[in-house]
Amino acid sequence: MQSFLDRDGFWHSFELPDGTEIRGANTLEGQRLRLEMLGVPADLSGKRALDIGTWDGWFAFELERRGADVVAIDVIDNPRFRDLHKRFNSRIDYRQMDVYDISPQTLGQFDVVLFMGVLYHLKHPLLGLERVCAVTRGMAGIDSFVLHRRFADGVVMDRPMMEFFERDEFGGQTDNWCAPNLPCLLAFCRVAGFARVKSQGASEYGAAVTCYREWEPVSKDAGPGPELVFAIHHEDFGINFNGAKDDSITCMIRSNEPGLTVSDLQPSVDRFGSIPLQLKRKHDEGLYEFGFRLPPGLAPGWHDVRVRARGSRPSNAKPIAVDIPLTDLDVRFEGIQDGATWRPNELDLSRGRVVSMWFSGLPANVDKNNLRVFAGEERASVLFIEEKTGKRQVNLQLSERVPPGVIKLRAELGEARLDCGELRVF
Repeated sequence: MQSFLDRDGFWHSFELPDGTEIRGANTLEGQRLRLEMLGVPADLSGKRALDIGTWDGWFAFELERRGADVVAIDVIDNPRFRDLHKRFNSRIDYRQMDVYDISPQTLGQFDVVLFMGVLYHLKHPLLGLERVCAVTRGMAGIDSFVLHRRFADGVVMDRPMMEFFERDEFGGQTDNWCAPNLPCLLAFCRVAGFARVKSQGASEYGAAVTCYREWEPVSKDAGPGPELVFAIHHEDFGINFNGAKDDSITCMIRSNEPGLTVSDLQPSVDRFGSIPLQLKRKHDEGLYEFGFRLPPGLAPGWHDVRVRARGSRPSNAKPIAVDIPLTDLDVRFEGIQDGATWRPNELDLSRGRVVSMWFSGLPANVDKNNLRVFAGEERASVLFIEEKTGKRQVNLQLSERVPPGVIKLRAELGEARLDCGELRVF
């Protein structure tokens, strides 16, 4: 095959508009079969499609022939692609780009994404798949070399495993980095952020996988959804999330469904599903607590978290904030009272260490982590923030290290720094 490529240079076969055929290393029949296996629709009118690792471009041109608005990328600017682009009178947006550089900001999002024959060329395969997922809003067709080798004891590798190649052990090529087995490839796709991952068949070396960002549609006879009690950040328990980090969402639902397992749950952020992680049940209250990863590719702003259980209708929504900066704030301190006696500007330690403060101008995405209040040099713990606009109540508990006396208070939120007067502690 390498000698064929050295001589003729085409990896794909083509049928040109004038009837001329270009015979590449892969046959037209085989190329069409790969798209059929992946379930790519025959009519892509009005759809946006991306071909990653397009090389000389048959799949990109075929997506365009089916009616899609196509972007095709590769790390090499291939003159054969540009020649065919002219012959097909194509409007494909052809770019030289690395898979790690694709994002909704650089390319937007696509209804159909092809990621074929690329994964095993990546030193960071899971990171590459996360980039692919972030620009997918519908389905992604993925095929890759997969490992079928048995261990010395003859046991087939049915657990997710991958072989890594340090030099040129894989086919004598230094850009062949890894070979996952099929369970590993499927797990990679799920962890990368796809809600549904379906194996479409495997050959001696390769496997085809179709991945979807959304769960199966809700059946018309689906039952009521669970009650979503909360949806918060898995580490700081706030409502703010960073799309560039590996953030997860911790949820609690209330359900009368008996014996729910982690595979029964279908959490989503807006329309993007994400596989649930560990499930913990509190039997006495019918409560289920679990987590799932923030789906990649969310635009900055407010997003709704919902959960389905065993194919039910979606739950009520809980909002989360993704990549909303705290800038240009006009926050004002309005007053403070003892949390037990309600006397202003003082705290009676015999009644506890809780105080209630009032602020105006707090942004909607304020939470117990980004609002920082200090009594002297000791940071107070934010217990409660009233969920409304205008003047809002914030309950705090002062540190045990705050001594009796007159204590200066200050608050910090984003770039805002507020002098909150003095508190008499006795």
